[in-house]
Amino acid sequence: MLIGEVARRSGVSARMLRHYESLGLVRPSGRTGSGYREYSQGDIRRIFHIESLRSLGLSLREIGRALDEPGFTPSALVDDLVRQARERIAAEQELLTRLRRIDAADPADWEDVLQVVALLKGLGSKSADARQRAALSSVHEVAVPVEALVEAALSETEPNVAGALRWALARSDDAGTALLAEGLGSPVAAVRERAVQALAELPGEEATAHLRQALAHSDAVVRGYAALALGAQGVADAVPTLVGMIVAGRNDTDAADALSVLATDTAMADRIASRLLGRLSDHATGAPARGRLTQALAGVPGARASRALLELSRDEDRAVAVTATYLLRLREGR
Repeated sequence: MLIGEVARRSGVSARMLRHYESLGLVRPSGRTGSGYREYSQGDIRRIFHIESLRSLGLSLREIGRALDEPGFTPSALVDDLVRQARERIAAEQELLTRLRRIDAADPADWEDVLQVVALLKGLGSKSADARQRAALSSVHEVAVPVEALVEAALSETEPNVAGALRWALARSDDAGTALLAEGLGSPVAAVRERAVQALAELPGEEATAHLRQALAHSDAVVRGYAALALGAQGVADAVPTLVGMIVAGRNDTDAADALSVLATDTAMADRIASRLLGRLSDHATGAPARGRLTQALAGVPGARASRALLELSRDEDRAVAVTATYLLRLREGR
């Protein structure tokens, strides 16, 4: 079959067929009496093999190896193609994300576009200082899309940078609240912790609602941060978790401080005192926990807390009794 007929049937141009021949990929098996290239059925099958491999993204050099090297296995080839495809998809996805974020910033002109690009680049910098500057600048310059701030906040490991990102999020669009709430469901504990810390610094009822839901989270760290934030806001739902933190000895000082804030309301003070005393009376509560619970009563005003301390001053555990007696004297001296 002559080159023109091969080109017509295969869809490969005569020029490309000559290029394949120059590279040694396919050589016509014969020549006519007039010297024209003549392709055999085997040559045509090889052309179709070449085109099939090209459709998978192989370079002509890789195709030559695949067809001619006996040790070149299909599995290795496919694995390499899968890796390359994933890399291309990841790069395209990253580009798409960057473009969407620039579009979300609604730049007015090219200068705004360049500023957004610079801030996004800063947030992704390997330098902690550069990331922190970008976070702080995101509020005063062209606004960085909240999605970028949330992504940065959930992945940031440097405390100072993380603080700057939370500060920026607290001054950004409310859309960040829902995105951070999604972070609470992450399989990575550190991401969940960063998400609840950021939510704790966000204003508004939506953030508070997510923190209330977080009180029932399976992660004790998430529950703890949520309870501390809600306690500072005066949300009574946080009381059981805060008392549980004192029993467990996890951020117990902060938990006791949060309870003292809640206890400024008389009715709430009595409720907190009763709950603390209930855990003190629980036989499952160990000695160290009973000591922490007794100390927590110091920040709870009111007659109920005073009666609880009086009872505890006669406790069988001498450490608890001494602590309660000392706290009663302080209360009487006020």
